[in-house]
Amino acid sequence: MSGKILVLTAIDDELAKARAPEGVEVIYTGAGKVNASAGATLALLVLRPKLVINYGSAGRINAQLDGLVEVAHVVQRDMMAMPLAPRGRTPYSTELDRLSSGHGTITCGTGDNLVIADDPWLDENKVDIVDMELFAIAHVCQRHSIPWRAFKFVADDAQNLAAGHSSASVAAGEELFWQAVQQISK
Repeated sequence: MSGKILVLTAIDDELAKARAPEGVEVIYTGAGKVNASAGATLALLVLRPKLVINYGSAGRINAQLDGLVEVAHVVQRDMMAMPLAPRGRTPYSTELDRLSSGHGTITCGTGDNLVIADDPWLDENKVDIVDMELFAIAHVCQRHSIPWRAFKFVADDAQNLAAGHSSASVAAGEELFWQAVQQISK
């Protein structure tokens, strides 16, 4: 792939900039949808990448998932403006509620909170993993017509252990992530 690849990740504990291959820029956005949106917008406007890749940790909803996964779809799990719109949909918006990268099979639910209890909505909407940034990043990419991909390291069981999430387990996925980026950048 020609042109610069931009990797967006929330915090430096998740990914070391020094490991980025040539032609790959790493930006730390901060945690949550607001920080991710602001960081992604500024980075896209300044760097004008050909591709944006999000990397970070994720909580597991689908018990069969472990390690590094590629995300195909992302929804907003914490957009709750009922009765103006159903959960997951931004009221008065014509934009998509489910954004797709075109890669992988996993669905991620993004929200500005930790999932620490069972949530039937996640099961009903076939959400496999949860995070705090991807929907915002994918939304900014869509608005700027930039393709995106996302890789998440499944670090914990969201419904039971989210509060005990360890940055050490996320760092374990770093090597796998850089291997995936090497394949993409060829």
